[in-house]
Amino acid sequence: MSLNHTPGSRFPVPHPTHRILFFGLFLLLFLAPIRKPVSGQAPGSPTDPTQAGRFDMGKMWTFENAPMDYFTQTYGFTADQDWFDTARLAALRIPGCSAAFVSPNGLVVTNHHCARGAVVNVTREGESLLDDGFYATSLDEERPIPNYYVDQLIAAEDVSDEVLQAMDQASGEQARESARQEVISQIQDRIGSAHAGGEGAVRVEVTALYNGGRYSAYTYRRFTDVRMVAAAELQLGFFGGDPDNFTYPRYALDFTFLRVYGSDGEPLETEHFFGWSLDGVQEDDVVFVIGNPGPTNRLNTVAQLEFQRDVSVAAQKSFLGSRLDIMREFYEENPDQGEAMGLRNQMFGLSNSLKANSGRLDALKDPVIMERKADGERLFQEALDADPELRVQWGDLIQNVANIQAEKMAVAPEYSAYVRLAPGNTESALLVRGIYAAQYLQAQEAGGVPPAQLDQVRDQILEIASHPEEMEEAFLAERLRDFERFLGRDHPVTSAALGGRSVEGATTHLLTRSALSSAESTEAALESGTLSAADPAIVLARAILPSLAGYQTRLNALSAQERELAADLGKARFAVYGPDVPPDASRSPRITDGVVKPYTYNGTLAPVYTTFFGLYDHFYSYGRESDWNLPDRWLPPHPELDLGTPLNFISTADTYGGNSGSPAVTPGLEIVGLNFDRNVEGLSRDFIFLPERGRNIMVDVRAIKEAMDVVYDADRIVQEILTHRLFRTEAEADAVGR
Repeated sequence: MSLNHTPGSRFPVPHPTHRILFFGLFLLLFLAPIRKPVSGQAPGSPTDPTQAGRFDMGKMWTFENAPMDYFTQTYGFTADQDWFDTARLAALRIPGCSAAFVSPNGLVVTNHHCARGAVVNVTREGESLLDDGFYATSLDEERPIPNYYVDQLIAAEDVSDEVLQAMDQASGEQARESARQEVISQIQDRIGSAHAGGEGAVRVEVTALYNGGRYSAYTYRRFTDVRMVAAAELQLGFFGGDPDNFTYPRYALDFTFLRVYGSDGEPLETEHFFGWSLDGVQEDDVVFVIGNPGPTNRLNTVAQLEFQRDVSVAAQKSFLGSRLDIMREFYEENPDQGEAMGLRNQMFGLSNSLKANSGRLDALKDPVIMERKADGERLFQEALDADPELRVQWGDLIQNVANIQAEKMAVAPEYSAYVRLAPGNTESALLVRGIYAAQYLQAQEAGGVPPAQLDQVRDQILEIASHPEEMEEAFLAERLRDFERFLGRDHPVTSAALGGRSVEGATTHLLTRSALSSAESTEAALESGTLSAADPAIVLARAILPSLAGYQTRLNALSAQERELAADLGKARFAVYGPDVPPDASRSPRITDGVVKPYTYNGTLAPVYTTFFGLYDHFYSYGRESDWNLPDRWLPPHPELDLGTPLNFISTADTYGGNSGSPAVTPGLEIVGLNFDRNVEGLSRDFIFLPERGRNIMVDVRAIKEAMDVVYDADRIVQEILTHRLFRTEAEADAVGR
């Protein structure tokens, strides 16, 4: 297969196997010289930043449409089917993240933050493994992780024709969905039977790609006997904390070792694994990152992106910022209570989401990015219009999607006013209790509701936890401001919420006059039967419910139409470009290519890698009470620790959320790093891939080996990754007769 690109092309040409009309142009492009990317630019980057580029839709290639010719021609090695098979079988999926086999004995490496929950689950009474780290000095000491798994991708197959044909034979949305589910079940049974037997349970997942325009079946072997081998301390794995999140340069030792065991209770013998690189990478080296990136929005139309810019992403950012401010203020004034509540971890989660949404919104507000997306859309529309068959079938799709966005704007105020209105640690408990209680009373008044159903709603009300008084007051006031800001003071919901008062006055009125202001008073009102429809929280809820229901009904209907159009757009895009344009990320397995390159930021140049020197510099610069603190084990620096060892490095590889723990490998399939983050400039990758701006950030395997060898004294693991031999104690060897 050829990807039919040249470094000078502005956008992939229509796929030749679909459209003979463009065959001449295809030949010109195919015969053009291909050169290695320079200065951090991907092949085909345009000189005009507002013009669409060859890789604007990214480089998240699928294994069922492996880019063999492109890798071979661009990077000068033989990327044949055997190469891709080894890469696929050595890379792994774990809960929420990616990982890799690094020995023939089931040894697995991933990020520390990916296995943080596993570290907690193997911690025994009196231990604090998150703080102190863990190393099993023998096989017998490797600890089983409960309810954990490792998935190995053993096959990837395009099943689009089978799924789409079954759907096309049905009429009506419900019938089409039933047909889709039925044919997927048949595919899973057929492929699962073909791969039955051997270690691990076989799982077949049929994934929609190109927004449902194509379908692929991914077959995994799932291993559930997974044991903890070694983990860095949390302070090393999360060095720099929230301030360093989405930034570079970085100094995090974000790694954990696990091991997969077979059904015989022995370490799993694995034919496919990545060798451990001793040389690492240098500037201009190519790396390939394999993992399971989370959903992106690159195939969205410009109209869809404009709706996200003006409504959905903007609303998310506003919500996250205001609620995070409330939490931070409370934590600063009540640090002990905040720690007991786990508030710091909650704040990190919110801050992570806020940074991500801020970066996404900045990208959507960037005129260069939006002009570039518009240029790509224009080229796509021209390709559809140039072919009579495609023009008739799909020529109006982009405009139809734009029409849906215009209709969605009618519910934009409600979207912003009700964003994330649900039970949780960022919402007023009184308001949520009021909504549930209003439904409870309505069900009682209507009659005929089974007692068990009423009891279920009652239990939901009682399960809503209270916030500290200061936080509850702030959360409630902020939601009332949302109503006033987005719906307007004359809206029935705002009128019911404020009752002619200021936001502050209305907040005080609700908290002092409602029986739902605390968990205790709520339970008392329900037990005594004194909960009344006149309660001010229920009065407010009864104004919210019809507005909320109407908004959700209208938005759901429009979203259903939009999904159908998006699937047709996916089919149209594949008909024009084929697999030359990869699908949006969908938590399905991908391989991406990139080059180790520096970049400019804040008026200076980011180095391609950092070292242990920088880690200690940050500790001594910021001190013990900072996010750059170091565990006692690391102080003072071990005299044999080579402080010049590369610690973190960057490349232009196309990664996204879900790529944490993804192995970065060389053309020789040696592992050189573990992906753990991307820089803030890379947050635009949700919508467009711009390698000249963004970088993925990786832990260098040289740092992992140096730390394991010198600081953790983990000789048996260091020797295993270097020699591929399994090291046992004498007692263990005697027990297995070796």
